[in-house]
Amino acid sequence: MNIGKPTPPPSPLAAVPRVRLEGVRKQAMETGRNRLLVTAAVLTLAFLVIGGRLVELTSPGNATEPRVVRAEPSTTPSAGRADIVDRHGVVLATTLPTVSLYADPGDVLDAAAAADLLVTVLDDLDRERTLAKLKSAGSFVWLRRNLTPRQQFAVNRLGIPGLFFQRSERRVYPHGRAAAHVLGLTDVDGRGISGIERHFDQLLRRAADPLRLSIDLRVQYMLRRELSAVIAEFDALGAAGLVLDAASGEVVAMVSLPDFDPNLPATAGGEAGFNRATKGVYEMGSTFKLFTIAMALDSGTVTLGDGYDASRPIRVARFTITDYHGKNRWLSVPEILVYSSNIGAARMAIDVGTRTQQDYLGRLGLLRRAAIELPEVGVPLTPPRWRDINTMTIAYGHGIAVSPLQVAVAVATLVNGGVYRPPTLLAGTAEAPPAGRRVLSEETSRQMRRLMRLVVRNGTGRKADARGFRVGGKTGTAEKLIAGGYRRDALISSFVGAFPIEAPRYVVMVMIDEPKGNQSTLNYATGGWVAAPMVRRMVRRMASLDGIRPRQDDDGAASGQPLLASLGAAPESTREQRIETR
Repeated sequence: MNIGKPTPPPSPLAAVPRVRLEGVRKQAMETGRNRLLVTAAVLTLAFLVIGGRLVELTSPGNATEPRVVRAEPSTTPSAGRADIVDRHGVVLATTLPTVSLYADPGDVLDAAAAADLLVTVLDDLDRERTLAKLKSAGSFVWLRRNLTPRQQFAVNRLGIPGLFFQRSERRVYPHGRAAAHVLGLTDVDGRGISGIERHFDQLLRRAADPLRLSIDLRVQYMLRRELSAVIAEFDALGAAGLVLDAASGEVVAMVSLPDFDPNLPATAGGEAGFNRATKGVYEMGSTFKLFTIAMALDSGTVTLGDGYDASRPIRVARFTITDYHGKNRWLSVPEILVYSSNIGAARMAIDVGTRTQQDYLGRLGLLRRAAIELPEVGVPLTPPRWRDINTMTIAYGHGIAVSPLQVAVAVATLVNGGVYRPPTLLAGTAEAPPAGRRVLSEETSRQMRRLMRLVVRNGTGRKADARGFRVGGKTGTAEKLIAGGYRRDALISSFVGAFPIEAPRYVVMVMIDEPKGNQSTLNYATGGWVAAPMVRRMVRRMASLDGIRPRQDDDGAASGQPLLASLGAAPESTREQRIETR
């Protein structure tokens, strides 16, 4: 019997062969290694995804790319809105990339503090309105559209949680107010809401090439500057001006004042947004005598050698038709225009007849809306019943209201050979003018050009005479109809002219709304005093710009009396010629 340390029981593995034990160990190690590799691969992939996302979020190119709340993904990339350029390719409207600021109110930790900080860097924000937006229950609110890069950087530096930027586009008008009423403007979403922007909205959205207008920006600037000076000099309410290509109908310049800055849509409200050149309709006064004499000559009612008794006023029922500084004698047809006789024009219109008058005015485009590429086009006002008294007053521009554009287009028809072509704001027709519609014979057109030259050389339009360039035209002065009656101190004063009158290239139309006479005009505020001088200045500047050289054989170095007499007019003394009429 052994006495000492007890003998341990035999190990259960003692009976397992040594080779088998080695296999079990290797298998366990292999399984562990495989599990570690899979775990490492998963962790590596996870870190790669997270790292890639961090790089994406922190890269400069994507710093302004937020998630777009409730926005449907676009299937095709936007090409942006097409540019608008003038006839020489100068950019009038273009689209620039920009960003807009929005917020998710649920992510804003302290709305009051955020509002206080935002107004320090965006000074046009209203704090109370901004605070209300940041406290709203929704998940998306616009805070400010179209930020500049400097403003975006300033907002970013604030570090306010819950604020995001969304990439967008902004319509920009490099020349500001210069062609405001022609171009119009777009809303915050880039949709055209007035002017060319609205009329061609769909085309501008899908076009790749710029839209080229007939506007010459150089002439546009001239016209706006001259109109602004006239308004300031005569304390007028407003004005409108047009320069028209006499042969093609292309509008070379169009201005309406007051105007607005399309870069600042808030300035387009009220009178500033009203286009007096196309939307406004006015009684245009004695400019209509051009149409009365043209239709009388063309229809064979009169010849240049005929005339009418203008020695006494015409009384029809409660109406009395008189002349302003009348000659009080028999007047030939040329004298009726040169001295702007209401009485002579009224008698001539009665001989022409109401139906013939309506027919010619209709064919001249004066009885319907002007067909031009603008949504802001006024409808002419005509008598509900066209009686004899209406025929007489319309003969000298009262009792019918049309736009300045319509007058310019009708005068272009008178001087271009007698063919009516609708006005257009698109370039290209000057090279190949449309066929148009014949209204007058070429002979009548030639006679009207000579008569219009007489008005500038001998009549009411003398202040429009740009020596060497042979301007022809007609003044117009009409009392405004206000509250059912005419006000003698509220005038629409105008002048429409063409040059060079022997082969007219341009028609220039100027209308001044309620000018006030001053010492320089002897307190007159008629078309001959306030509108005609501006046309003279425009002609001189446009001629030098367009390379039109003055003629040395200008007709009428003195008074132009031989030309007046050759057309059947009785000579007048120099003193009588200088009497200002309407």
